[in-house]
Amino acid sequence: MRTLLVIGIGTGNPEHMTMQAIGALNRADIVLVPRKGEEKAELAELRLEICRRYLTDPDTRLIEFELPARDGAMPYREAVDEWHQAIADTYRALLERHTAVDGKAAFLVWGDPAFYDSTLRILERLRNDPACRIEVIPGISSIQALAASHAIPLNEVAGSVHITTGRRLAEHGFPDDAESVLVMLDGGLSFDKLELDRFEIWWGAYLGSKDEIAISGPLAEVAGKIRATRAEARERHGWIMDTYLLRKRSGNLSS
Repeated sequence: MRTLLVIGIGTGNPEHMTMQAIGALNRADIVLVPRKGEEKAELAELRLEICRRYLTDPDTRLIEFELPARDGAMPYREAVDEWHQAIADTYRALLERHTAVDGKAAFLVWGDPAFYDSTLRILERLRNDPACRIEVIPGISSIQALAASHAIPLNEVAGSVHITTGRRLAEHGFPDDAESVLVMLDGGLSFDKLELDRFEIWWGAYLGSKDEIAISGPLAEVAGKIRATRAEARERHGWIMDTYLLRKRSGNLSS
């Protein structure tokens, strides 16, 4: 039975790798390194840098491959389902080509496999074809890195934190019963659809990496700066990963 090592690698800083993650990496026969076109070549290079830094077995093979792309013209749910199946088919072919039936393959997952990453869902499609077991090693997520960058706790005293996506924030707004809302996967800065003067924001991009950017303050005062900074950074790097925390301002806690 093959072993699939799903390893959280943090958010762009090789020092985010835990001892457990390094140990798992060094148990692998192969490490799968996805490429997502020239615009996101830096993401593959960061994975390769982690391998250069921490792999100790010269026989471990790095398998680079092109990751299938999602069809943006299709309805979202349908497109994601077809996309995940295409990735699963790609993984199946790579495992059969590059590993023995009892081999070990490592998947280096940005952040932590538990938070808004589909690797585990995709690998579930392979659990019996080929026969394999899945082992997960947690990593530092952008959620943790955001709080560390701003030196803040995510929750109020004994409070809750609502984690959502930009798509859902745009569709449903700030949840009425929420205290702190952590927004991920927001390509369109959906906070623009809120009443800006009601909220504080803690925003960060490339969290934990040498290119980290962090901006915080009353949303009405810093929204324009975040938009401009984000656009410039995306243009410069060709990609961006960012997240942010929203909290009602003290005068709006009961509104």
